[in-house]
Amino acid sequence: TLRRAPVTLSGYIETYYLYDFNKPLNNTRPAFAYAYNRVGEVNVNMGFIKAAYTDERLRGSLALMTGTYASANLASEPPVLRNILEAQVGVKISRHTNTWIDVGVMPSHIGFESAIGRDCDNITRSIMADNTPYYETGVKLSNQSKNEMWYFAAFLLNGWQRIQRIDGNTTPAAGTQITYKPSSAWFFNSSTFVGNTKPDSARQWRYFHNFYAVYKPSPHWQFTWGIDCGIEEKPMMRNKYNPWYSGAAVVRYGVSEKFAIAGRAEYYSDNHNVMVQVRAGQPFRAGSFTLNADYHFLPHVLWRIEARHMHSDIAVFERSKRNVRDNFFMTTSLSITL
Repeated sequence: TLRRAPVTLSGYIETYYLYDFNKPLNNTRPAFAYAYNRVGEVNVNMGFIKAAYTDERLRGSLALMTGTYASANLASEPPVLRNILEAQVGVKISRHTNTWIDVGVMPSHIGFESAIGRDCDNITRSIMADNTPYYETGVKLSNQSKNEMWYFAAFLLNGWQRIQRIDGNTTPAAGTQITYKPSSAWFFNSSTFVGNTKPDSARQWRYFHNFYAVYKPSPHWQFTWGIDCGIEEKPMMRNKYNPWYSGAAVVRYGVSEKFAIAGRAEYYSDNHNVMVQVRAGQPFRAGSFTLNADYHFLPHVLWRIEARHMHSDIAVFERSKRNVRDNFFMTTSLSITL
């Protein structure tokens, strides 16, 4: 990281190798996995360069990225926009309170797992993280209390994980975020989204809520758990909705300053294929267990290894030209923070 006040230049590169014991012929993870989705090859999940400006009343950032995450997760955006990780500017609008307006492409306000691997307890992302926004575009009005216990934000957005709005859609989306940190041990987050994710001619309103909590009773232990639930209007049927929900829990133990282990359990239920499209009319219900180990060779160099087992109620994983219900794979990554 290079600093020349008030400008900071930074970078990040995360390489990975994923071995899938099912050996899918297309060397790609299922369509509902957007991060670390290439199989049997050394690749880059994400690499980015970021410039950030911060002073008392003004802030902004521009980050450009590449990698398989960008290729998979921004595939629906115009090609010229697919390498944008962040592009935002913010202005503090009050001299007496910590109130800001930020505009542009920014990290999502939903969920406890981000697009950047070093910030997550496990290498691969949960199904709930991969199928909620990693980024969003719009206007954010935020305020943090003077004692830093409370944070409030309201959003006017281009849509559900969109930079460019869907053609034919003229209805902006909205969201909220409330966080509460009563002590150094506890952190709570509540985030919402309301919006139409289709063209106006096929309007389907989506209502979504994410809640998670983090408990850190000691420097070694950290517990995180979260719940997502949403409903979306049925096609051409006003006031009738398809629901989905998911939950995940993560336990992390820091053995030493350099070494840590983490485990994650999750369950995802989408009976009407709102978020996960598999086979028409087939409900998607799946769970997974993940075990992860981290080792810092240097403060800015992180090596990780992970084993993960997934099970679905229907056969959605590929093995030897046929579909099966179970999937076991291992992933290793090496990242450097610049």
